[in-house]
Amino acid sequence: MKVSLNRAMAVTALALALFAAIRSQTQTQTQRTQLLQNDEVKVWRSLVLPNAPLAMHRHDHGRVIIPLQGGTMNIVDQSGAKEAPVWEAGKAYWLPANPPNTMHADVNAGDKPIEVVVVELQKDK
Repeated sequence: MKVSLNRAMAVTALALALFAAIRSQTQTQTQRTQLLQNDEVKVWRSLVLPNAPLAMHRHDHGRVIIPLQGGTMNIVDQSGAKEAPVWEAGKAYWLPANPPNTMHADVNAGDKPIEVVVVELQKDK
């Protein structure tokens, strides 16, 4: 697990460097952009605009969320239950794998875009 976490940290640094070029583009819609994928890790950038949630989905592996533009993200599961974490830009947050047979949508609760880089470990079990 320690080796995978070190690799995830190195990949995160690479993803953030690559992100500088991507971030300069004007974004007009909620989207998820894959930055890297291999047997060890998946890295993507998500931009969630106000009133434009991400579709229902799930995560089978634990992941690190690194907000580039923070805010309050409502995480709404299929039953309607909601969590509302506040993500601060520049910090890192650990989120475990989702429970079996569950899905959720991410809804930006603010009035400004929330932008995150996600590093999902593929061998965390």
